[in-house]
Amino acid sequence: MNGYLHLNKDESFQGQWLTNAPTDDIKGEIVFFTGMTGYQEVLTDPSYKDQIIVFTYPLIGNYGINEMNFESKKPHVAGVIVYEAKQTAYHYEAKYTLVDYLEKWGIPMLGHIDTRAVVKKIRSEGTMPVVLSNSTFTNDGSFQLLDDLKVSKVTTFSPEQYGDGDQHIVLIDYGSKKSIINSLVKRNCKVTVVPYQTSFEDIELLKPDGILLSNGPGDPKELTGILPTIKKLINQYPTLGICLGHQLAGLALGANTEKLAFGHRGANHPVMDLESKRVFMSSQNHSYVVDENSLNGTGLKIRFLNLHDQSIEGFVHDVYPLQTVQFHPEAHPGPAESEYMFDEFIEIVKANNGRVFAYA
Repeated sequence: MNGYLHLNKDESFQGQWLTNAPTDDIKGEIVFFTGMTGYQEVLTDPSYKDQIIVFTYPLIGNYGINEMNFESKKPHVAGVIVYEAKQTAYHYEAKYTLVDYLEKWGIPMLGHIDTRAVVKKIRSEGTMPVVLSNSTFTNDGSFQLLDDLKVSKVTTFSPEQYGDGDQHIVLIDYGSKKSIINSLVKRNCKVTVVPYQTSFEDIELLKPDGILLSNGPGDPKELTGILPTIKKLINQYPTLGICLGHQLAGLALGANTEKLAFGHRGANHPVMDLESKRVFMSSQNHSYVVDENSLNGTGLKIRFLNLHDQSIEGFVHDVYPLQTVQFHPEAHPGPAESEYMFDEFIEIVKANNGRVFAYA
């Protein structure tokens, strides 16, 4: 059955539904992912909440869906666009085909789309609202997405605990990936995951040795109400911020964020560690960055730099035991070259030995 992708720029693409056709139009912000593999992790990454994702690799789904590589309990994308998707799975660990998995959750996949042309449009015009539809209507370029706080849809509803290690890390959940928790647990940590609106006082009662500000979806400026709590946490505990957590740490300390034209999404983004002068490939998924021109007076110093566009990929602080990264050191999908950030964080936590600081 034919399906249609309608861009909010008065242009449409015809394809074929590879899953059951949706009964209603599906709206979302269109983004693209450049990795050859890792579609299972991408679909279940809460940072993609309500987005329509274009996979640039021409063949998706050949190794199916297994039971191990989920980043959360369900997929979060609003829709999927591919050139071709396999109807079968060729891997001994596969439990479902990609088509079966998406149909189970009612997520439409539109295939036989010229994904190169779509991505060129996104790169030239920027991310935009789109509609997946059964209708051939020519849109007038005026449809918009409803404003909503996506973090509230993906955060945990109550505290959850993982592991029983020596270092107690409280993870503020803005839409965290399972791999972040696993990375801490395998480094002998006890991890308590708390809702994103948890107060400083309630976190303090948990007696953390360190704080992790997680990844998550949406514009960090939609969360200005929690910035005072984040600043207090940074003031008093060793803190690691990842992706959205990196942006929120920047905002809490007085920096500014801005939206990229089409974001960074893929597993092949080169980043330089300015401390070691090492270059590595990173896994990324974000639309917003911290503005370098806004760092004056914040105490933040750039440590990581994106070698594609020179945007900030992470910083440290003059005084606070703070580290942040815009990329994903847990790297699912890979590469795993930046996992050492977790090792560094745990060493900082151990060095502080449970001390609580109250910096001016």
